[in-house]
Formats: sequence, structure tokens, C-alpha cells
Amino acid sequence: MRAVLAVIVRPRLWGTALRQLGAIAPRRWWRHPPFLPIPERRYLEFRLQTQYGPDADVDPADVVTYLEWCKQSRR
Repeated sequence: MRAVLAVIVRPRLWGTALRQLGAIAPRRWWRHPPFLPIPERRYLEFRLQTQYGPDADVDPADVVTYLEWCKQSRR
């Protein structure tokens, strides 16, 4: 939740965040509850464990840095 808040207070990253969410959302996400483009739990667990280890705790600054990198690399 802290990572989401870190993005919410940075409107310049909203478009990038939505693009990245769309890139990792399951195909045809609108056909299955909860009808939101939420990545699969197994995928998120894998990504968090490879980034932070078994006691995954997302650092909001990492999310912001990643989104800024994504935005910069699209130019």
C-alpha cells in the first residue's frame, strides 16, 4: 500500500504506472473477478522474492525509481 501511495503523490508517473500495470496484467483480465488488471499472485510473489528475499517488504522508493526508469527508457 505504501508503494501505491508513493505513486499517487507523483502524477507525472501515473501514465507510466498504468502502462506497466497493463504489461503485467493477465490476458483478458476483464473476464474474471475481481475484473481488475491485477497481476497474478504467484508472479508478484516471485518478483518480490527475487528482489527482496524471502521476507519481501516493498520499498516505495524502489517502485518510484523503477517507474522513473521505465518513463525515461520510453523516450
